[in-house]
Amino acid sequence: MTMLKNIQRSRFIAVCILFLFFIFDFHSHAATDVHKEESKLIIPIGAVLDLDSPMGSMADLCMTMAISDFYSAHPNYTTRLQLHPKNANTVLHANLAVVELLKDEDVHGVIGPQVSSEETFFTELGQKVHVPIISFTARTSALPYKQNSYFVRTTPDDAIQAKALATICKGFEWPEVAVLYEDTNYGNQFLSPVNKALQEVEIGLAYMIAIPKSADDNHLLKELKKLTTKQTRVFLVHMNPSLGYRLFTLAKGAGLMSEGYAWIITDSLSSFISSMDFDTRVSMEGVLGIKPYVSRSKDLESFQERWKRNMFMKNTSNPVMELNVYGLWAYDTVTALAMAVESIVSGNSTLVNVSRTTNGSDETILKISAFGPRLLEELSRTHFKGLSGDFQLVDGKLKPSTFEILNVIGTGEKTIGFWTPDRGIIREWSSIGETNYSTSTKQLRSITWPGDSITQPKGWAIPATGNLRVGIPWKRGYTEFISMTIDPTRKQPNATGFTIDIFLATLEALPFPVNYEFIDYNDTNNFNWSYDDMLHKIPEMFDVVVGDTTIWAPRATHVDFSLPYSESGVVLVVKNKKPFDMWIFVKPLRWDLWLAIFMSCILMGIVLRVLEHRVSSNGTDPMRAHNGRARTAYWSPVTALAFPERDMVSNNWSVLVLVFWLFMAFVLMQSYTANLSAILTVDQLKFAFSDNYFVGYQDGSFMKQFLIEQLHISESRLISYASADEYHDAMSLGSKNGGVDAIFDEIPYMKLLMNKYDSQYKMVGPTYKTGGFGFAFPVGSPLVSHFSKAILDVTQGPNMTAIEQKNFGPGYSSQDPLSSTISQQTSSLTLYEFAGLFLIIGSVTIIALFCSETTIGRKFTDKTAYFIHKYFYFMTSKNNLIDGASVDGDSVQSGVEKSHEFVQNNASVLASEEVINEHGIEETVQNGYEEIDETLSQVNYDDAAQNSGMQIDCNTERNS
Repeated sequence: MTMLKNIQRSRFIAVCILFLFFIFDFHSHAATDVHKEESKLIIPIGAVLDLDSPMGSMADLCMTMAISDFYSAHPNYTTRLQLHPKNANTVLHANLAVVELLKDEDVHGVIGPQVSSEETFFTELGQKVHVPIISFTARTSALPYKQNSYFVRTTPDDAIQAKALATICKGFEWPEVAVLYEDTNYGNQFLSPVNKALQEVEIGLAYMIAIPKSADDNHLLKELKKLTTKQTRVFLVHMNPSLGYRLFTLAKGAGLMSEGYAWIITDSLSSFISSMDFDTRVSMEGVLGIKPYVSRSKDLESFQERWKRNMFMKNTSNPVMELNVYGLWAYDTVTALAMAVESIVSGNSTLVNVSRTTNGSDETILKISAFGPRLLEELSRTHFKGLSGDFQLVDGKLKPSTFEILNVIGTGEKTIGFWTPDRGIIREWSSIGETNYSTSTKQLRSITWPGDSITQPKGWAIPATGNLRVGIPWKRGYTEFISMTIDPTRKQPNATGFTIDIFLATLEALPFPVNYEFIDYNDTNNFNWSYDDMLHKIPEMFDVVVGDTTIWAPRATHVDFSLPYSESGVVLVVKNKKPFDMWIFVKPLRWDLWLAIFMSCILMGIVLRVLEHRVSSNGTDPMRAHNGRARTAYWSPVTALAFPERDMVSNNWSVLVLVFWLFMAFVLMQSYTANLSAILTVDQLKFAFSDNYFVGYQDGSFMKQFLIEQLHISESRLISYASADEYHDAMSLGSKNGGVDAIFDEIPYMKLLMNKYDSQYKMVGPTYKTGGFGFAFPVGSPLVSHFSKAILDVTQGPNMTAIEQKNFGPGYSSQDPLSSTISQQTSSLTLYEFAGLFLIIGSVTIIALFCSETTIGRKFTDKTAYFIHKYFYFMTSKNNLIDGASVDGDSVQSGVEKSHEFVQNNASVLASEEVINEHGIEETVQNGYEEIDETLSQVNYDDAAQNSGMQIDCNTERNS
């Protein structure tokens, strides 16, 4: 028994000794670890967060885990980050917290702020004390990076997100987008990049609705009801989660989450979808969104599991938010700071010293960090693979990353594609290797739209809660185009006329139904209205203006026009004054041309008298008396025109001169006839703008501005009228009696005026280009393209002529050419225009006189005729002789006799035609005989030589 007790006592003593040894060993290791930790260089970093908010609580845990994970993986590093978190739930608390951190905690960097309203003070303070302000929530900056280099954003810039959103809208071919944003610095700073991105892809920004952060449900419902009265059906939402969730819940109750609507959310909402409650998810079904893409990895999965355990063990009473990309950015921010600090301090701990500045006394105000600039520089060079993806800063912000395109469906979300800065929209992440930038949404997976619809919304619609407000002008004249009366029972305007018929026909051609109501502009007591004033009421009063509204460039700056449905152009109309008088027959030719013709006739008669004098003196025509031939020569230029079949001249040169004279006379007669026809059928424009003339134009039209600015007509010379009857009365009076002498207006109005008053007026001068009549819409309205296409269908259809003749009368057609009604000024023909013709006839006449009446000319003519005739009969004789010699000797003699006969005949011909004078005939004949003899001798010689050659050939053949 005693032995057993001794054994138990020995065991107890051994256990106690082992326990004491374990305690001693543990304390020794602990002391060693403490000593090692004390040897590490501590770098204080401040953090200003709202720890009572879900975002602040999530970010605080992520940063704490980042420090633990980093130094567990790098136990040999000589530096340690030490976070100094400050809780700040208001802007004032945040500002005080950052001052306290910089003044009392000697921090070399500050993580924060959490909200955008605190950024201005933080960045100015950091710039002053050279301490980097590092934000994992800020997406934009009010100042450029060069002016605010100490503000670092470890998030991608909102400009990248805006470009992704614009590409998606472009892919769906939505014409315009409405933006609903939170009325804070965060929301306001988003407007600039998204507006720029939409403009680059030619998508209109229809309107922007700012909603205060503290807006109650009544205010939200009021703003949502405005959306139902607009044509735009695509809404882009950029808000914080608490405000955005309430907006969608109320939007579903207001019917804005039904078929035909499209909603897109930015990552300010889509990054927190996993934290939404069930009712909010149901109300957001069909919404599209984008958020930064985070690729899956083992490190990320391990971190998510540990984060959930730590959040559960934290057992905080604050609302818990699911881990999202903002928590990952906070984690990577701390990791980047730890890497940068280690890179700086390793082997050079003296850089952590700080200097002080004072306000003139010895009291210390703020500390300017000597370590901050180096930390900022090293942080910009840090590059690693973080939990959120590649961490690399470019110009003080995170390098652009890929965005995930998602579709809220059921109680969750579905990834339908991706957007990358280099490749645009892609379907799968594996397709990142594509080379072309794609904007096609066909790359995306199937989408469920609001209202559980699979049909893509077209992006606009006629407001469901009201009719299309159609503005029509009230006017006193030209009711053929538009006329308005007030229905006494319903107190609503009834409109008729050509323009209204075109509008109603266009509505039938649209691919969708449109409910409309007419709203009149102007009243009977206001005569100073104008179409420009009416167009400026778009879209405040009207959704579209239907009337005889001219498409004009200055108006296109504030409205969009459809294609025209009428003729275009502005013309000048003057009274049709026929220039008939008793001397109208002389007007086709000017006085100088008449004088030239008269003088030509006299000179031509003298020339023909001179030429015919030689013929009459020879007495070759004994049947005609000498005096008679002289009178005939004088009157030949005139009588040849009336009696061209009579033989009035005998001299060949007279014939030549008379032929050219007849040609000139024919040209002059045809020109006279054509110009006289023009004078009798076309009006002469004899109107000039001067102080003696007044010009009329139509009430309310753009013509007054057009005449003053483009044609530079004095305003004091312009008088306005309302109808075709007033135009007619004013033109009948004339400027001297209080009326006008001309009217400037558009072609459709002027055609009605001339159709009504037949041929009393004429369109004259050039046509000034305008766009014609069209419908006016708000700038960027999607209705423009649909109405334009429908107008083409109507104006090019079979019913257009019927609509015109219904309003303008039988026979009217806009397809009629205007060439018959627009006259161009004609003028008398002048001598200069026929100078070339007179030069020709003068030259021929001079040549004829020279050759006929001068000794040199006659000799030249005789010799020329002699050589011509000699050539012809020589060539003929030679051919005949050669042909005869080749037959036999008798034929040669016959050819000689024929040649003698030929010479005699030619000599007699020459004598009869007076080409050779009587003294030269015998000599000519003798020369002819001598040449014939020489020719015959040559032929005989050639024949003898030929016979001799044949004989030699025969002798040679016999000898052989």
